[in-house]
Amino acid sequence: MNIGEAARLSGLSAKMIRHYEDIQLLTSVARTEAGYRQYDMQHIEVLTFIRQARVLGFSMAQIHDLLSLWQNPKRASRAVKQVAQQHLAEVEHKMTELAAMQTTLKNMIFACSGDESSHCAILEQLSQKNDA
Repeated sequence: MNIGEAARLSGLSAKMIRHYEDIQLLTSVARTEAGYRQYDMQHIEVLTFIRQARVLGFSMAQIHDLLSLWQNPKRASRAVKQVAQQHLAEVEHKMTELAAMQTTLKNMIFACSGDESSHCAILEQLSQKNDA
């Protein structure tokens, strides 16, 4: 099948499929004599796997590791769990940072009168040096 059909079946754009091939997450893509890529159902399975992993926020390096584990029938589930646990720790750290950002923004917005005056607590706070 061509790249358009592979994109439709995998839920990815043709541009992303080319990117995944360029960074070697997707390998062994045959080409016609004219140079057009030809995909099969194994490629679609890999692309679907990549899409699902991206939805969950895994990095490209983590996806590479997960693909290697997925394609290795002798893998230990412990190795897969370790990648997922590392990613969860990163997600939880980002959530903590986002919650702090949310609190700061709420406080800044509350402190701003939002009227016709030129004084704005938001701009004042943004202009102050903060060691956070």
